Amino acid sequence: MADHRKTSILIIYTGGTIGMVQDQETGTLKPFRFDNILEEVPELKKFGFNLSSFAFNPPLDSSNINQDAWIKVAEIIEQNYQGFDGFIVLHGTDTMAYSASALSFMLENLAKPVIFTGSQLPIGSLRTDAKENLISSLEIAAALKNGEPVVPEVGIFFENSLYRGNRTSKNNTEDFNAFISGNYPPLAESGVHIRYNHSVIRNPEKSLPFVVHKRLGNDLTIVKLFPGISRAAVESAFSIPGLQALILETFGAGNAPEEDWFIGCVNRAILRGLVVINVTQCKTGSVEMGMYETSRRLADAGVISGHDITTEAAVTKLMYLTGVSHDREWISGQLAISLRGEMTI
Repeated sequence: MADHRKTSILIIYTGGTIGMVQDQETGTLKPFRFDNILEEVPELKKFGFNLSSFAFNPPLDSSNINQDAWIKVAEIIEQNYQGFDGFIVLHGTDTMAYSASALSFMLENLAKPVIFTGSQLPIGSLRTDAKENLISSLEIAAALKNGEPVVPEVGIFFENSLYRGNRTSKNNTEDFNAFISGNYPPLAESGVHIRYNHSVIRNPEKSLPFVVHKRLGNDLTIVKLFPGISRAAVESAFSIPGLQALILETFGAGNAPEEDWFIGCVNRAILRGLVVINVTQCKTGSVEMGMYETSRRLADAGVISGHDITTEAAVTKLMYLTGVSHDREWISGQLAISLRGEMTI
């Protein structure tokens, strides 16, 4: 563990259930003041950390999170990067996987922990999961090995597990284990001790500088295939004016209808310069272009394999890439490789 007398952690509250307490007069939930966090969670005093906080005003429900919010979080981290050992981002659960994925791409060559967490119940609730998630996230953000952060990447901690942020999806609205990382093992697991899986944690290239990317494109869309999807619906999505990229959510190992109209629509769009990436609808497993005839024709048309990338990571990776450049060949090349550990090649 870090030397607690010197450990400084910045808590960034964007909004969400975790930051709510019950008003004593009205009984309604309201955000608590994060500069009084030690009063709400007195257990934190035992760490002896230097805790500082920044709260969005007003807080954002996670359904209202957008690129501006991601840029704001990235700027807060950038401005405070030298002054803190780690960062905790408190966030609503519904879009946390998108936000953690986005920050993983925006924070290039990150060398300090950025741990997202939240809760299914408010921090003021008697049975809340908020305190355990926050306490464990703080311990992880402060953890050192040989004087270096143990987890120098963007992660999500929830219900005893720390996952790589760009490998997660929310899969449960009621249980405390709200997230899944179907294609990548946990970076750490919390029990009596926090056990780190050092072999799967990414470490930065020390010779390269920390860079924060704050331009994000949004000229993209998702087409989720389903049996009987209409030609009109597909052609409409592929014909959106100004569209740069499209995520095709396919069946199983990357399969799609073989109808000539469907393949022709994809082919024409790619010839016009659209970037199309194939992502499986399954939470576990990978796209394997060419395994079946139904995916071979997509590969022949120029569709890029997303391998085992999540939809959340595919969306935010494309936002990051199209914010950097509009060059289709460059974007396609970057989609084919893993930039932040977001997929297994």
